[in-house]
Amino acid sequence: MTHRIALIDDDRNILTSVSMALEAEGYEVTTYNDGEAGLAGLNANMPDLVVLDIKMPRMDGLEVLGKLREKSSVPVIFLTSKDDEIDEVVGLRMGADDYITKPFSQRLLIERIKTLLRRGNLQAPEKSQSEEPIIRGSLTLDDSRHLCAWKGVPLNMTVTEYLLLKVLAMHPGHVKNRDQLINMAYGENIHVDDRTIDSHIKRVRKKFKNVDSDFNQIETLYGVGYRYKEE
Repeated sequence: MTHRIALIDDDRNILTSVSMALEAEGYEVTTYNDGEAGLAGLNANMPDLVVLDIKMPRMDGLEVLGKLREKSSVPVIFLTSKDDEIDEVVGLRMGADDYITKPFSQRLLIERIKTLLRRGNLQAPEKSQSEEPIIRGSLTLDDSRHLCAWKGVPLNMTVTEYLLLKVLAMHPGHVKNRDQLINMAYGENIHVDDRTIDSHIKRVRKKFKNVDSDFNQIETLYGVGYRYKEE
């Protein structure tokens, strides 16, 4: 199966060099040089993963992501500049799965793309679809459909959000520190800072509270990590 990658950036040098590197890895790549054209292309033909620059004319990456998340949980990797720390945090809270700071290693970008695709079960179509869903009280996680539901209400989770929640829910009552969550959700060879995990957890909580204001199953143990409450 050939995975389709959408690359949206106003820097033509990045579009050319990165698309060549991805195509050499066997990916099918579609490029867009501004956010407006990129969003239109995504709506017309949704790829398996999106690499998205934040700073662009006509429509920036944050606006593209906001509109994209209204209808899709496709994995998104942000490309940011060194002075875009605030935008990185906002982007993660809005639903980006990861970010890479420019200038970046193409090898690092490729490894993160592979990780996200692998985590999204896009590279394992042979996996059994008959696995039983994970049920923890009012929570249901169904890997075969990438479905998360709370009290029967489906929640739109990104791949990263789903996996972090699954790690916690699989071990209720057990504390998972940030390093453990990073390794389990991203893999040991991918560097992600603590702030990224915290932002993902905050978004997960918000999505649950949108359907149940009393949701408090994910506990923070300050200076330690997170745990899913036993019911």
